[in-house]
Amino acid sequence: MLRILLFLATNAAIMVVITLLFNILGIGGILDAQGVNLDLKGLLVVSAVVGIGGSFISLAISKWMAKRSMGVQIIERPGNQTEQWLVNTVTRQAKESGIGMPEVGIFNNPTPNAFATGMSRNNALVAVSTGLLQAMSQDEVEAVVGHEISHVANGDMITMSLMQGVVNTFVYFLASIVGFLVDRVVLKNERGLGMGYYISQMIAQIALSFLASALVMWFSRYREFKADKGGANLAGRQKMINALKALQRGHEAEDLPGEFAAFGINGGSMRSFF
Repeated sequence: MLRILLFLATNAAIMVVITLLFNILGIGGILDAQGVNLDLKGLLVVSAVVGIGGSFISLAISKWMAKRSMGVQIIERPGNQTEQWLVNTVTRQAKESGIGMPEVGIFNNPTPNAFATGMSRNNALVAVSTGLLQAMSQDEVEAVVGHEISHVANGDMITMSLMQGVVNTFVYFLASIVGFLVDRVVLKNERGLGMGYYISQMIAQIALSFLASALVMWFSRYREFKADKGGANLAGRQKMINALKALQRGHEAEDLPGEFAAFGINGGSMRSFF
């Protein structure tokens, strides 16, 4: 609930800043002079539906997508000692963290990696790669699992979705403003929305998304450090240190697809970006 309140407050604050900026730069007057009666509040609502809606739909189906796109096999009944140990480790750490028991899965990938996803703290999935189980010791795997359990316990999935939703909302919002300016002011189109609007809006979305991704990456990096700390608390400080060193010694991991990359313990998207 606190995250949602902060999210709403952030949206309101940004809307105030944008309104003031429009008044200072006289953008509203320019659009009015061209006969464009732009409803900023209405455009913001549409942008929120597009941006936030897409982000939360992605989160809602993330477990299903992980199973389908990455071939994550859920451990229903442990088939060997390794699977039994993995389930026991997740069970113990989830209990210590005060969250519901996540689904536990393994995906076939030679690179040591792991991720967590799911709609809430009590409806999550923790998955590890076959490469992680083969290349790292049990102590190191325990620390990696603790890292992912900490993501779940910290509510990072919903937090990152809110963050991405805000970013998506205002990227779409500002890109639409650019589209209106190009279509009506530069190209002097007076009949509906022309191709100038759609082309310039698309280009603006790409440019703004690239800039906004730096903010999302910075925030994700901050959450990664917190998850490292949580993993150290659950598995032990030295185990976490050894796990991070083992990941560093290995070959650079391929990025996990889509939203799974945000909470992958290994990969170029977050750990090597800075």
